[in-house]
Amino acid sequence: MQKTDLTPCDADFVSRLSDMLPDGCVRAPETRYLSEPRGRWDGLAGAVALPRNTDDVATILRACHTARVAVVPYGGGTGLVGGQITPDGPAPLLLSLERMTAIRAVHPSENVLVADAGAILTDVQSAAEANGRLFPLSLASEGSARIGGLLATNAGGVNVLRYGNARDLVLGLEAVMPDGSIWHGLKRLRKDNTGYDLRHLLLGSEGTLGVITAASLRLFPRNQSEGAAMLVVTSPKAALDLLALAQEQLSGMISGFELIGGMGLAFLAETMPQVRQPFARAPDWMVLLDLGAPAGVDLATLMERVLTDAMEHGLVTDGLIAQNAAQRAEFWRLRESIPEANRHIGAVSSHDISLPLSELPGFIDRAGPELARIGDFRINCFGHLGDGNLHYNVFPVPGRSRADHEHQRNAIKTCVHDLVHQMGGSVSAEHGIGRLKVADLERYGDPVKLAAMRAIKTALDPAGIMNPGAVLRRA
Repeated sequence: MQKTDLTPCDADFVSRLSDMLPDGCVRAPETRYLSEPRGRWDGLAGAVALPRNTDDVATILRACHTARVAVVPYGGGTGLVGGQITPDGPAPLLLSLERMTAIRAVHPSENVLVADAGAILTDVQSAAEANGRLFPLSLASEGSARIGGLLATNAGGVNVLRYGNARDLVLGLEAVMPDGSIWHGLKRLRKDNTGYDLRHLLLGSEGTLGVITAASLRLFPRNQSEGAAMLVVTSPKAALDLLALAQEQLSGMISGFELIGGMGLAFLAETMPQVRQPFARAPDWMVLLDLGAPAGVDLATLMERVLTDAMEHGLVTDGLIAQNAAQRAEFWRLRESIPEANRHIGAVSSHDISLPLSELPGFIDRAGPELARIGDFRINCFGHLGDGNLHYNVFPVPGRSRADHEHQRNAIKTCVHDLVHQMGGSVSAEHGIGRLKVADLERYGDPVKLAAMRAIKTALDPAGIMNPGAVLRRA
């Protein structure tokens, strides 16, 4: 807990800040800046700052540091744990990098792209593709999520199994520290063993230690052939055994391995019947296997062999191999529609968790009966099985709404998170801590780690102006 004595972003401060910046860089906050996707909180802000470049960001943070005005960095607003808004305390300045969208440089021979932090993820992907390269970070919000926010939250997505989390895709950063000083760390080096790595400290810090303004991003050769299959598995344990079998036969080519539960398919049928389902009878469990390979690899033959072997081992009972790019896209459309169907149903409590791979089947077997002691619920379990990340979401039964269970939400969350912790997992796999999971971090976090985090926060942000209340509790 960091004790802070902040002042509000009031009219006098806004006037002084406006005089330091070009016209139009400071304005009143619009409603879109003060809400978050799940509708859990309404935010507040005295003004929104819209810098054009890194020097503007430095000017803004110097002014806030001097006046002790809180700063809440704002990316695309797609975060699911409330890190981009503040619902209480003195009104902060909201800092949006939406004008800083440049692709500064592309170095195809180095497999590097340098982008401003306000660049939309799809624009970065397109710039890489135009240069014959792949930027593999991919997630449902990629049409609106911005690079700075994705790096500040260490976003995951569907390709982590092959390419890693967001932090694994960054070679260098440019950032403005809380006092307004600029860190010129925008290197394109694979090796730089020169002391503490400030890059990895800022990645995943959720705007609490500084503001990322640009990044050098890793690119990869584009896959020359791609394929996908929907495979019905007998259980989550069978899905893990299938993953091991596929990795033996398709080493280095598996881009995604997604577990899809029958409840998710039922929600799709109920709320989004236009999404075509691959099997006439929805299975209890199925896997989306996605592959990418260089030229000269016959993916179709390899996938058929995997399917045949999996059936012979009793892991898979049915399957469809995409015959073309359109069918592969249709498979992914189904997977990516599950969160939207969830929103239509209305979750009582949603959980972004990770576990050691071998513990996943046991967790799924145990969690349902544990929750049944609290009440009668439907559970939609799905997610990135290949990297141990499940989205384990609890819903009301038909005829009831999530409002009927609001009084049980904390008990449900505690039940799920306690079990995850007991089994050596994490209660935040890819969405971060934000404000939603501050108490969870305190409950399950290692005391030594928490003490170190608080010491780092105090050292880098002694005034406590950077996104107060996110990640670490404020006084």
